[in-house]
Amino acid sequence: MKIIVLAGGLSDERDVSLSSGSQIANALIQKEHQVLLVDLLEGFPDATDFDSAYDVYKKDEYKFEVPEQAPDLSELEKKYPCELGENIVSVCQSADIVFLALHGGIGESGKIQALFDIYQINYTGSSHKASAIAMDKLLTKELVAFHGINTPKWQVYKEGIEVSLPCVVKPNNNGSSIGVAIVEDDKELEKAIEEAKKFKSDILLEEKVSGREFAVGILGEKSLPIIEIIPKVGFYDYKNKYQAGSAEEVTPANISESLTQKMQEMALKAHQILGLSGYSRVDFMMNEVNEIFFIEANTLPGMTPTSLLPQEAQAMGIDYGTLCETLISVSLDKK
Repeated sequence: MKIIVLAGGLSDERDVSLSSGSQIANALIQKEHQVLLVDLLEGFPDATDFDSAYDVYKKDEYKFEVPEQAPDLSELEKKYPCELGENIVSVCQSADIVFLALHGGIGESGKIQALFDIYQINYTGSSHKASAIAMDKLLTKELVAFHGINTPKWQVYKEGIEVSLPCVVKPNNNGSSIGVAIVEDDKELEKAIEEAKKFKSDILLEEKVSGREFAVGILGEKSLPIIEIIPKVGFYDYKNKYQAGSAEEVTPANISESLTQKMQEMALKAHQILGLSGYSRVDFMMNEVNEIFFIEANTLPGMTPTSLLPQEAQAMGIDYGTLCETLISVSLDKK
């Protein structure tokens, strides 16, 4: 199969995406597919179809590590005048499928999915409509709450509003916990608001839920085993997610059978309410009295071998390379 693994792009999660993409590409190469890892920003200046690009750019191995800090988008904007690299559409048109390893930006907002729909390009993950909805945390919370799924209380930040502390401050359209802060007092709140403003989106103020953090992967419209995330310090922020040894991840989570079933059912229900398809990851908090709170849904979850969804799949006996192929299969099935 001819596969484009599309990663990078203009996003705060660019480096995370390139890391996922490089390892997905290597796994699919091991499965004897023809694979090209493509940076959405760079494209292919010298090639207009898959075969010519494969002859020129083919690599036996891709490798990209996640740095300690998120990228400087202002510098990327100077280097790349357009978010869509040269010949991206034409090269992707001639592939059998595009594996979307993008995170954030136009790769997860539904824009690239809409473009590919127009050009009838197969891609992994959810539709452009579902992607746009899930990327918007406020809209997501409105929908799941309307359908009876428990979620922390929230409000949109506006100058002069009364804020109940402690709370979680989040940019509305970001991922990987970039720009997210847990604040306990007014001084911390002021600092967190100023940081969140840098991301040029609405700012979500969410009730802080103290307790345990979990994630539930959905694969082929079925829930995977639950994983518990236990940061060694603080919460599951960018550093704790991507620096080795910063958090312990336990699969399957050590919770009762009844709580497991309830959380898996909530995850699948949220997946369906938001119109997601193929696969996703749904995140939860559980407080001291075992109340479960929906936090958010991820349409294109991290996909390195040590990412959460691959760990859950491994607990079911699905190795990483087979999982990558399965994600392609379930995405083609939805077409």
